[in-house]
Amino acid sequence: MMTKTEAGRPYFALALATSLGVGYLPVAPGTWGSAVGIALASGIAALTRSEPGVFMVISEFSLLLALAAIGLWASERVVAAAPSDPDPGYVVIDELSGQSITLVAGLALSAWTATPSQEPVIAKITAVFATGLLNWKYLVAGFILFRVFDIWKPFPARRAEFLPGGLGIMADDWVAGVYAALGLWLLRALRF
Repeated sequence: MMTKTEAGRPYFALALATSLGVGYLPVAPGTWGSAVGIALASGIAALTRSEPGVFMVISEFSLLLALAAIGLWASERVVAAAPSDPDPGYVVIDELSGQSITLVAGLALSAWTATPSQEPVIAKITAVFATGLLNWKYLVAGFILFRVFDIWKPFPARRAEFLPGGLGIMADDWVAGVYAALGLWLLRALRF
């Protein structure tokens, strides 16, 4: 049973959807949500750096899946409680999810397409996670690319916004995250 406010809005879902209130910041809440996504991805990399290997890779990809699942659940509840606004600006978990896709998938693509070597792919991915998710230049580039694609909404991101409920809130940021991940991969391939 969900606890609700007097207005009928679920407390727990709102806390998750707003990233513990970050979505209520008065100026550019989506940008702040993206910053929290960077903090999560790089924080996990910092915590798992001493145990590089499969654990680090599993941790980062678990973050992607957890943010997607939690975001779908929480945003669906928020929209159900306030059906007049299909994509409220204070819901920023979609930005966390999209930003994490940008950083993690961008690095994974870089490792996957790296110059062939005898090193296993998991070792390559671990190496780029350990360096890239703690590199301020990579994080800034990922932040800028994701915000550009999130605001621009190239095809099919704009169309994804019209999906029903929480899926519509989350899907456009997933698409923006994929575009930004491809941009990061290209930047790394060009050695920027």
